[in-house]
Amino acid sequence: MMYTAPFTMMLITVNVIFSFIGFSNPNIINKTIMWPYYVKRNHEYHRFITSGFLHADIPHLFFNMFTLYFFGRNIEWILSNLELGGPIAFAMLYTGALVLSDIPTYLKYKDNIHYRSLGASGAVSAIVFATILFSPWDSIYLFGAIRISATLYAILFIWYCIYMGKQNKDNINHDAHLWGALFGLSFTTLLIAIKKPALFELIINECKHPSLFGR
Repeated sequence: MMYTAPFTMMLITVNVIFSFIGFSNPNIINKTIMWPYYVKRNHEYHRFITSGFLHADIPHLFFNMFTLYFFGRNIEWILSNLELGGPIAFAMLYTGALVLSDIPTYLKYKDNIHYRSLGASGAVSAIVFATILFSPWDSIYLFGAIRISATLYAILFIWYCIYMGKQNKDNINHDAHLWGALFGLSFTTLLIAIKKPALFELIINECKHPSLFGR
């Protein structure tokens, strides 16, 4: 039976609902988007969380939720079945990435009243790289048709985010992808070291058998 991944599906549902509300309600956006200037002056720390459930448009929402669907189900199953903390660890991974991936942005733009950003990119990146640590060569179908390995997908994912971040043409916090990815790797590595260090041998063996198109 396919694992239903209730927490992943719940996160996708909340992201979709909140994003669609934001699409037609600028007032909601203004109160919840990551706005470093107001975080600093009004202590509106909720923005570290709420901005992660907003998206700029439908393509942005789809891209993040498509990625979360495939990788979130895997890491949720892994954390539960390998006894690595289960739902609690999953919640810590996702929420921790939302907050920590925004901290560099906050520090950089806290005195810039014009800078705002939004998106689940940091948390999704953490989920992606946490999953790849266990299954680097699993298959994923890009656009539902092009078969590539999870590792190749992750590389393309980060490249896209870095490229878009340099364009600086929207309110999407593309820089958060990189910090989220680093958090996902660090958090999951620490989790394994604390709870099941024997898994490192399996991970190393898996990395020794690469597959560009997955398997």
